Amino acid sequence: MPNNSTLAANGNRLVVIGSGPGGYSAAFRAADLGFKVTLIERYPMLGGVCLNVGCIPSKTLLHATAVINSALALKEQGIIFESPKIQTKQLMQFKDDVITRLSNGLAELAKQRQVKVIQGSAYFHSEHQLKITGSEQIISFDKAIIACGSRNRHLANTIEDDRIMYSSASLNISNIPQRLLIIGGGIIGIESAFIYQGLGSEVTIAEIQSRILGMCDADIAKPLLDQLMHICNTIHTQAQVIKLERDAEHINATIKISDNIISKQFDAVLIASGRLPNSDQLKLEAINLITDDNGYIVVDECMRTNLAHIYAIGDVTGPPMLAHKASRQGKIAAEHAVGMRVCFNPKAIPSVIYSKPELAWVGLTEEDAHTADIDYRCAIFPWQASGRALSSNQSNGLSKLIYHPQTKKLLGGAVCGANADELIAEIT
Repeated sequence: MPNNSTLAANGNRLVVIGSGPGGYSAAFRAADLGFKVTLIERYPMLGGVCLNVGCIPSKTLLHATAVINSALALKEQGIIFESPKIQTKQLMQFKDDVITRLSNGLAELAKQRQVKVIQGSAYFHSEHQLKITGSEQIISFDKAIIACGSRNRHLANTIEDDRIMYSSASLNISNIPQRLLIIGGGIIGIESAFIYQGLGSEVTIAEIQSRILGMCDADIAKPLLDQLMHICNTIHTQAQVIKLERDAEHINATIKISDNIISKQFDAVLIASGRLPNSDQLKLEAINLITDDNGYIVVDECMRTNLAHIYAIGDVTGPPMLAHKASRQGKIAAEHAVGMRVCFNPKAIPSVIYSKPELAWVGLTEEDAHTADIDYRCAIFPWQASGRALSSNQSNGLSKLIYHPQTKKLLGGAVCGANADELIAEIT
């Protein structure tokens, strides 16, 4: 194994396409290793979807609504606050300020490392050249890291209307709708439900699967599901929205639920029905770079594509679409590009839903273990037996470990309850 301290890129040209958590992690690590780095970002600010229109703005708003609900919950303990008055414009300004500060911080880090930043959309002109859309600028490189991320999956035949939103637009709130339909009960849909309900909307969720939170075992998800049932007007499962129509006052949704068809009126609709990789925007066919049937770029454990000098990381390589996974992959790609013997082979990648209560999981679920015919046992601890949880009025929680009965090796774990996002780190 080479001595990593002696490795250096010797000024070789490396280009990174996309400045999300994976892209900027790759760019900064590559610069530290001696590459001459160019970072290409289609939007004016660095940080990608996660920072600008995803994770950071949604967590900012989730924190605000969680404080509102926590204050209201103190009524049971004899502490009563007046109903909050929400200044939407000021709330959005605070969210935008957070984004700006973080993005400016990334720009400063890029400047310190002499990373050249180009705003524009890139596509492959040849195996060692990129072209910037709308200009004749050509970027030549020795090695490249694709970190172009993903985008919202659009519903077929959706009408154009400002009241019909996808996740990015839903975080720029100018008016709080009285009645909101959320199409999709995944992580984005659930977090959006807590944001909008906390701001005063009546929320309806339509999920096409037989149950929401299907990524987790039913028992660990139950505290969150119970709370969702409490805060939502209605939750429809096995529900497909087959038509959206508009009039001056409402969006009319036609929903097929099992074999029944219903029609409901809403003031706004949020479509949270999944994401698609942006690989189709890079003209990969020009260099015969391989993708799978879903458009995800195929990579090995070193994050290399079928072209050894081109790497791909993050959402564009497939699920789970998580910022911390992309960041680690970016570091691996940059280090492998300089010659380090590294690979991406994680034993466990934690996931979190920042709801109230929070839900976090890592490793195998019980359903996974059962399906794979793995011998396992479960240890479950209800938070009703925790003095700390009871005293802080957070007893609607649950912890669960899945382990091998002979070796006692931990196979998976999950937490549903307050601060699950921190507790899952102990299990991981």
